[in-house]
Amino acid sequence: MAQWTSAIGPAQLARQLNAQQPRPVGTGLRKPPAYRALADGIRLLVLEGRVPAAARLPAERELALALSVSRTTVAAAYEALRGEGFLESRRGAGSWTAVPAGHPLPGRGLEPLPPESLGSMIDLGCAALPAPEPWLTRGVQGALEELPPYAHTHGDYPAGLPALRQMLADRYTARGIPTMPEQIMVTTGAMGAMDAICHLFAGRGERIAVESPSYANILQLMREAGARLVPIAMAEGLTGWDLPRWRQVLRDAAPRLAYVVADFHNPTGALADEDQRRQLVDAARSAGTVLVVDETMSELWLDDDLDMPRPVCAFDPAGATVLTVGSASKAFWAGMRIGWVRAAPDIIRSLVAARAYADLGTPVLEQLAVNWLMATGGWEQAVELRRTQARENRDALVTAVRRELPDWEFHVPRGGLTLWVRTGGLSGSRLAEVGERVGVRVPSGPRFGVDGAFEGYVRLPFTVGGPVAEEAAVRLAAAARLVETGGGSGGAEPPRTFVA
Repeated sequence: MAQWTSAIGPAQLARQLNAQQPRPVGTGLRKPPAYRALADGIRLLVLEGRVPAAARLPAERELALALSVSRTTVAAAYEALRGEGFLESRRGAGSWTAVPAGHPLPGRGLEPLPPESLGSMIDLGCAALPAPEPWLTRGVQGALEELPPYAHTHGDYPAGLPALRQMLADRYTARGIPTMPEQIMVTTGAMGAMDAICHLFAGRGERIAVESPSYANILQLMREAGARLVPIAMAEGLTGWDLPRWRQVLRDAAPRLAYVVADFHNPTGALADEDQRRQLVDAARSAGTVLVVDETMSELWLDDDLDMPRPVCAFDPAGATVLTVGSASKAFWAGMRIGWVRAAPDIIRSLVAARAYADLGTPVLEQLAVNWLMATGGWEQAVELRRTQARENRDALVTAVRRELPDWEFHVPRGGLTLWVRTGGLSGSRLAEVGERVGVRVPSGPRFGVDGAFEGYVRLPFTVGGPVAEEAAVRLAAAARLVETGGGSGGAEPPRTFVA
């Protein structure tokens, strides 16, 4: 019986391999043979999870044609991968990817490290900060006080607790977008909201337009749902939205959905101005495309002199074209798995009806905690604390990276939690691989693109500050030196334990 559970075609694998930058060769070092470069490229794709474990690879002849190399080169690369434990084969069943013993199975998203790994590894993979105490504790205590009446009910609220739906509607109204509770559905985080939206609007094979780059976990969610992603490049310098290109793609591709992060875009940190927001809504309405706007970063402005533009839904107040997704996870704490959708009432009813076949509802206690925080003013104080933490971390990380890696390029965002960095011609995939061995975990650029784009980038979140940010930059510089000198494929010294 075959051991593979999925398959990757020769054209798709060739695109991902061709998008990789070649490994730099240090002074006096020979260029690796073609088969070795091919084996390294496939190994990197497996280690990053962009080619999953147990995926059947193309036959040698098919991949050779797709890459315009000899079959001997592919056969030698496959043999090298078998020897390293990254490939298994069986006569009549083909060859499929594997992960050698001792290697953790790679995730296809950006999962946080387990707490026991944090003593020796600086985790820059997950853009999330510790809870803003004492507000988490106070919110939970307030929720416990309000829990008894709900404990006498069945506890299932598919649309969300009425009190929280009213609270969220009132907050949109206070921002200048009149909203009824019937326009709100509470979800299990923003990911739960996006999952519900994708299943309702974009069945298997449907097109979804996405920014390029875009948030890695959402891209993977859409792939798993069977969507066909249509990437739309950001404007020159990755500083904004190319509206003529958006209009053309929406008109020509006619995607069912489009997904944008207009507030401190993840990963670039870009902020759409009001004119860009208005044009995005107009382009979506003209094309008959539903525009899903991710507002999870909208409260995380870091510069006091920044005047925030109106929400995107201000240009579609009825919610027929714009579906807005919000969350407590970025602004408050990732462990507070409360998200929401704002849309037209009929869309909310359809989302709620479809939810009966998914998770039924969101935990009551966490909804009560968020509602208590928003009702008492604790939410605003907690978010202000979060802004202060993120601002200090951003400034410390920017200073450290500029000092240790002066050839790396980036725009300093005015909000959000992420720094999108061009790595001076180095492969982001190889930096991510070597970084794990020198004690810093960082996601490479291709995780945020489609078919291997952004190989020359990494994303650095504002999750560490002070001495930890300085040490993270030192370890990244060590990883960069190993990649530059061709040492990235060998062993590296184990990371030392670091205590902040």
